Amino acid sequence: MGLKDRITEDMKAAMRARDAQRLSAIRLLLAAIKQREIDERTELDDAAVIAVVEKLGKQRRDSIEQFSRANREDLAERERFELDVLAGYLPQQAGDDEIASAIDAAIASTGASGARDMGKVMGVVKGKLAGRADMSRVSAAIRARLGA
Repeated sequence: MGLKDRITEDMKAAMRARDAQRLSAIRLLLAAIKQREIDERTELDDAAVIAVVEKLGKQRRDSIEQFSRANREDLAERERFELDVLAGYLPQQAGDDEIASAIDAAIASTGASGARDMGKVMGVVKGKLAGRADMSRVSAAIRARLGA
């Protein structure tokens, strides 16, 4: 069963359980997937669905930060719930050790030596860790390793 099918089944289960909050979060995800399929005129594979989930997750994290700064904890709490639902569809996240080893391997394979080579290293690491790590965290780690 593909990831999109699993999301659809979870939506049906949320309907049966009358879990309105979870149902709303899953419907937002399915709408974003459908919109991307329409825009690209293609059926999304699991990797593309994961990219949509990551994008929505990033939006939720940004919203949580803004709502918290505005003292709107009610809205921030709703976004946190949606973020938790979205996180359930992402693959197991890479740990710090795995990220560090991927960065080391990328630096060795590209021969990177300074800040100007960050793009090369990031390209290699992104291919290995796509969907499994927060790329802003990875970028900061690469920057620190290259002394940028």
